[in-house]
Amino acid sequence: QVQLVESGGGLVQPGGSLRLSCAASGFTVSDYAMSWYRQTPGKQRELVAAIGSILDPTKSTYYGDSVKGRFTISRDNVNNMVYLQMNDLKPEDTAVYYCKRKIGEYWGQGTQVTVSS
Repeated sequence: QVQLVESGGGLVQPGGSLRLSCAASGFTVSDYAMSWYRQTPGKQRELVAAIGSILDPTKSTYYGDSVKGRFTISRDNVNNMVYLQMNDLKPEDTAVYYCKRKIGEYWGQGTQVTVSS
């Protein structure tokens, strides 16, 4: 019953921007820590960004060193969505991006992001 569906990936030029969306069903995203990962074939899945639930006293966000200052994770509690705004994209950002609910380790199917001129 828990489902995560990513969308918004595509081809973008270096320096461009994309906004990835994660549509959640079967739970309320505000109640859970959510995260975005990415994976390139032959490499381990990498944590890109994370956001704590409303129950987290730290109300924290996390960003991998390679994306700090360029990516922003957010949630839309009304529409039960999680977003990843990606700015100043670089070729090394090319990967399949996955949405994840930390508790229960639920994953979406992924959306492809390709950064190339």
